[in-house]
Amino acid sequence: MDSLSINFLLEDLKNPDALVREQATRKIWRLWFQQKGISGLEKIDYSQKLMDAGEIGTAEEVLTKLIQAQPDFAEAWNRRAFLYYSVGNYHKSLDDCQMVVQLNPMHFGALHGMGLCYAALKKYREAIQTFQQALKIQPYSLVNQKLILECTIKLS
Repeated sequence: MDSLSINFLLEDLKNPDALVREQATRKIWRLWFQQKGISGLEKIDYSQKLMDAGEIGTAEEVLTKLIQAQPDFAEAWNRRAFLYYSVGNYHKSLDDCQMVVQLNPMHFGALHGMGLCYAALKKYREAIQTFQQALKIQPYSLVNQKLILECTIKLS
């Protein structure tokens, strides 16, 4: 990944212009998905089609094999974290999200996912902290702002 390009895009996430932020977000996701070229992207796309078809176990196998083959492919970990979250396996999802953030500390999607997992596990303080980390990268993220408020209310 071209770190100079990604740094400019990350700065654009802080731009007051919503269109600039939306374009930067799309470009960042594209870079993350394409990190390992067409082969990695095809496997991620295939796993998504399997998930959409309800073939969760097969989708998990595809992603796990991709992770084993390319353990530094952050988006493969992130997609498996999403899969685990979608079936209510919050602990496994959290583990994978943590790996994503270890590989890519600016991965706002994984930070958001971690916050969702913590909230689902009723660990609201941890959820708030994680959503706040995501907001440092995407300060205009209304969903993370809303989730911080919801978690704060649940603490009272």
